[in-house]
Amino acid sequence: MVLTARIDEFEEISTVTDKGQTTVPKSIRQRLGIKPGDKIVYCVGETGVSLRRAAGTQDDPVIGSFLSFLAKDMAANPTNIQSLSPALKQSITALVGDVEIDMDAPLEGDPDL
Repeated sequence: MVLTARIDEFEEISTVTDKGQTTVPKSIRQRLGIKPGDKIVYCVGETGVSLRRAAGTQDDPVIGSFLSFLAKDMAANPTNIQSLSPALKQSITALVGDVEIDMDAPLEGDPDL
């Protein structure tokens, strides 16, 4: 048995500016869950162009919760905030000091998440 989800199709019109820019209509942004700062992907095929939210633009709920916890704890207990000790800073530098990272480079292989 094959189950398929029905997606209600609809169209929206958007104008392209002299600079080649356009606004993604609100109804499309809402449907795709696109928020300011998110990236979108244009897929061009034989039948036309489709648009989707780029993978990885959705916030990680675990990291978001952890960062929220840290922010609340720092606000409630500002005296607990300390700088790194020289020994810890030296350990971190020994581990990653010579590593160059390009945050925009695509991941290679199948990353373990």
